[in-house]
Amino acid sequence: MKQKTVFISADLASSLIYYLQSDIWSVLRAAGVQVVLLTNDRFVDPLRKSNPDLVVESLRLDACERYFREVNQPLQYWLHFLRRVGGSCRINTSPMDAVIGESGTFKTGGIKALVLRFVIWLMRHSRLARWIVVRSQFRFTPGIYDDYFERYQPDLVIASTPGWREDRYLLREANAIGIKTAAAIVGWDNPSSYRLSGARVDHVTCWSEIQKDELVRGADWSPKRVHIGGIPSYDGYFRRAWQTPREEYFQQHNLDPNRKLISYACSFVSFSPNFANVETLARLIGNDLLVEPVQLLIRLHPVHLHPGTRFAEEAERIHALSRVYPNVHVVRPQSLGGDMRYYAGEDMPEKASMMAYSDIFLTVYSTMVVEAAIHDCPMVSVCIDDPAGWSKAGYYSLSLAEIGEWPTHQRFRSSGAGKVALSEMELRERLDHYLQHPGSNHEPCVKFIQKECTYQDGNAGLRTANFFLSLLDLPDASASNPRRDGV
Repeated sequence: MKQKTVFISADLASSLIYYLQSDIWSVLRAAGVQVVLLTNDRFVDPLRKSNPDLVVESLRLDACERYFREVNQPLQYWLHFLRRVGGSCRINTSPMDAVIGESGTFKTGGIKALVLRFVIWLMRHSRLARWIVVRSQFRFTPGIYDDYFERYQPDLVIASTPGWREDRYLLREANAIGIKTAAAIVGWDNPSSYRLSGARVDHVTCWSEIQKDELVRGADWSPKRVHIGGIPSYDGYFRRAWQTPREEYFQQHNLDPNRKLISYACSFVSFSPNFANVETLARLIGNDLLVEPVQLLIRLHPVHLHPGTRFAEEAERIHALSRVYPNVHVVRPQSLGGDMRYYAGEDMPEKASMMAYSDIFLTVYSTMVVEAAIHDCPMVSVCIDDPAGWSKAGYYSLSLAEIGEWPTHQRFRSSGAGKVALSEMELRERLDHYLQHPGSNHEPCVKFIQKECTYQDGNAGLRTANFFLSLLDLPDASASNPRRDGV
């Protein structure tokens, strides 16, 4: 019997966590499946060294980007844009509307903007219109991976999105030669922020019934082709596999073991500055204005590490605050291969320890509210706006106070798993409340996680791997498969 071979496309660090730090790869390998991981060039050599049994190849993102630029770029761009914002209006369209607002074409107005708005309206109200746009993009199938397909002869191609990013080219090539395809929903907000597929994808696995509904009603997926497997990336959280001992973690960041810890993870940096949030927190905590003395740990976003950008300038201002206030500390995210274009998901011990030992966790509605809820940590979404936002530097800016209606943000607010602060007064009240009543959001957190993650036993990776095995017509793996807790 011919050995089964699977291509896995993992362009982002978060995708590597999904496939490699859960049981997915180890289960597939134990079942005799050859896994060929296609990933960012920066990750290839580190992964080959740390995983000698794993076949790692370049995802050739440079070639994808070159093809996008050089082959009818305007048509490719607008088809890609329309897929992003033209999903069905049967579900909340707020995230798509924000993408439209960011586009320069719609800011300037004119006939082109008017025509595009009509097409978007038509797509949101017509399944046929959506189908036509999705079908129109299939002409752009470049053959970037022809040699991979010839060399490895895969039986299944699995991507980390249904063609929402550059993985659309790999999936289209699989379509062209009749190879079965699948996708995994890696991000919490992906089905509500991205909509229509960039290729024909036969099956998809997601976190929950909520995401399944977003895929079915928002992007025309057949319910029979949507599998609910939980979120493999969080298996290590549920198992408590990644936490550094508290004493070691506090020493690592020069934290005072006798002070309670409040942590803030920067988020939504590209839409709005985080500095107003951070400055307010630093002032409250650095001047001991809360009901008891605490300390603040600020986790920068990876885009803060881009030299010469407005984000790097904001990071320096945040570092300056830590030099003014002795109880304010900053942690920089780590990245496998040094690629900081996207959110870093591979420093899981850092993130897990931060949430496990924080007495209160703060962010701006990021996916980390789900992660913090797993750690039963009181949460506040801080949305204090800089009045000018990024617009003072000539960039698109979106008020943090306006994003509460996005689907994932709505669910967080309605769950009661945490609170929202829109001003310094509200923030101080929320922090004082949780300092005095640390367990008050326990039950809402439990229910929130049940709805968003479905499974909490640390075996989402096993379930998802079994789903992939079923697509290969192979039997389920035993639950006794060895667990992998690190790349």
